Amino acid sequence: MKLKNKILKNIKIEGIAAEGKCITRYDGQVIFVTGVAPGDIADIKVIRKKKSFLEAIPVNIHEYSSLRAEPFCEHFGTCGGCKWQHINYQTQLDYKHQQVIDNLERIAKIPLPEAKRILSSEETQYYRNKLEFTFSNKRWLTTEEISQDEDLDRDALGFHIPKRFDKILDINHCYLQPEPSNDIRLTVKEVAKAHQIPFFDLITQEGYLRNLIIRNTISGEVMVILQVAGDNNEYLNTILDTLKNKFPQITSLNYVINTKKNETFNDLEVVTYHGLPYITEQMQLPDAPEKHVKFQIGPKSFFQTNAKQAEALYKKAWEMAKLTGEELVYDLYTGTGTIANYVAGNAKEVIGIEYVEAAIEDAKVNSEINNISNTKFYAGDMKDLLTDNFIAEHGRPDVVITDPPRAGMHPDVCDVLINTRPQRIVYVSCNPATQARDLAILGEYYKVTDVQPVDMFPHTYHVENIVALELKG
Repeated sequence: MKLKNKILKNIKIEGIAAEGKCITRYDGQVIFVTGVAPGDIADIKVIRKKKSFLEAIPVNIHEYSSLRAEPFCEHFGTCGGCKWQHINYQTQLDYKHQQVIDNLERIAKIPLPEAKRILSSEETQYYRNKLEFTFSNKRWLTTEEISQDEDLDRDALGFHIPKRFDKILDINHCYLQPEPSNDIRLTVKEVAKAHQIPFFDLITQEGYLRNLIIRNTISGEVMVILQVAGDNNEYLNTILDTLKNKFPQITSLNYVINTKKNETFNDLEVVTYHGLPYITEQMQLPDAPEKHVKFQIGPKSFFQTNAKQAEALYKKAWEMAKLTGEELVYDLYTGTGTIANYVAGNAKEVIGIEYVEAAIEDAKVNSEINNISNTKFYAGDMKDLLTDNFIAEHGRPDVVITDPPRAGMHPDVCDVLINTRPQRIVYVSCNPATQARDLAILGEYYKVTDVQPVDMFPHTYHVENIVALELKG
């Protein structure tokens, strides 16, 4: 029976599946449905047929699930972020917890202890410390706006519509980052409109205003990076002087001139217009709450985007490492040295390795400003740098802490760990599926002693997980 474009009546949504979609079944076929919640009873329209499953959208919901919550954002359903606002937070946590368990059991297929209860985020709104907004002269229009017979203001400053690089949703109020984030964004747009400063056209690559990044710290420091397409002092000074005068909270005001066809600026000069070229975040040390470790965050620096929850994440990793002060620790994928500097006070020495050379320079600065002298940092591709020769030169690690990107660790890295046999490995992951794949490799020589899921991003399907591994006797 042909099901594409067919409307299926009174279908009960059974649960949550991968990537935040919900799942149901019809006539023996699996259907993934967006925009619904487990327990909903809905009429759904099949929009896509794949070999082993169907995809559908709701056209009418007859009965709403008790697991639902009232979405708090006016942009919910159109914006690509915070896709789980309509599901209550406890249900989100339950699913993320189960997602970790399912991945470890189905992919790793090694003996596992019972996973600890997922660490919830203290803040479920305004928890991010970095947001990136895009300018466009052809904003996304709603169905109602398209049907209007009048000229509409098409300028936008907001987020990309999912899977559409050329369409930007104009954002009125975003619940992801604390103020003055919204006020800064709206002020920039207002000034640009008042002075007829052209917004960028993502298709023709014409216009002036390209991108706006806002970063903040827990203590209230704010960094702004304005990305523009050309050298126009009048335009630039108009916007930046307004921000400088209106927002004393901005401690780092910067701009980038970008004439490339994309918005990446790691290879471009960042000019500090006002204030310092960085902001400073700090975290309490786990064994001395009265003391803090500081981190300088520059325009190009990576830092966990939920700083308060990152502190909880690092504390759990520190606990699993069981450091006594005598260990040589390797921190793989160290980034700007956040974990390395966080645990350095409890280790004999920490060696951090990271692919991005600029991040390694940040890591060295972060050690310096904290008077940490027992860290060393090296830049290079992990699979090429972490070799038997490197370990022979720098020493066999007693403990390895690894926090790889979503793709997980390269098989060569897993092989080096097996050959080196550190007593303990602490594996921090933002992708439990690739973490489970790597655990399957390590499982011949290591046993998993602890599993701790962590929710870093409320109202999304993303989940972090920390696993402790001990060398088998």
